Amino acid sequence: MATPAIAVVYYSGSGHTKVLADAVVSAAASTGATAALLRVDELTEESWNFIDEADAIIFGAPTYMGTAPSAFHAFAEKTAGRWAVQKWHNKLGAGFTNAACKAGDKNSTLDYFATLGAQHGMNWINLGLLPGWKSTKGTENDLNRFGYFNGAAAQTFSDVGIEGVHPADIATAAHLGRRVAEITAVFAAGKAALENLNQENRTSESNTSDRELISTGA
Repeated sequence: MATPAIAVVYYSGSGHTKVLADAVVSAAASTGATAALLRVDELTEESWNFIDEADAIIFGAPTYMGTAPSAFHAFAEKTAGRWAVQKWHNKLGAGFTNAACKAGDKNSTLDYFATLGAQHGMNWINLGLLPGWKSTKGTENDLNRFGYFNGAAAQTFSDVGIEGVHPADIATAAHLGRRVAEITAVFAAGKAALENLNQENRTSESNTSDRELISTGA
């Protein structure tokens, strides 16, 4: 099976979202994927090359004022040239975010990530988890404890350090990383198989044409 390459492209201000990003990239790598953690305001030419060649891109950033921070938007604007030629067309995409409030308009940020991916012609991977903590039998330690579907969403109080990132949110981020890696592996393997099949068909057609030429004495 083909080994997928996954770029986790993120921004973090206080360090809370970096904890989630670490969980995403570690979980993706644990499946055998080649995963890279790339901060949007520290991208090098090598970083951009990895993103361009990756099979999947996972976007991550905190939610500030109802959307991703300006640093992430600056990154998105730098991709305009790639958008113009659809360089990321048919890559897979996913996203995660964090905010101080339990709601905090995090869905706006996840929707923004999905829209950015759609503009690039990418295919979006959802979280793939039923909501947790939705009944009296649930707890705040459930995966997907806030019931988001379009990506992983976490809540960390604004007055705590990175140790305050909730374990359930870290586990949910890890789930997203594994899910993207597993789906990307299937996608990459299918793509490789299709390319091999097309090559075999072209070879078969070429051999058939050669035989026809020989039989007609051409």
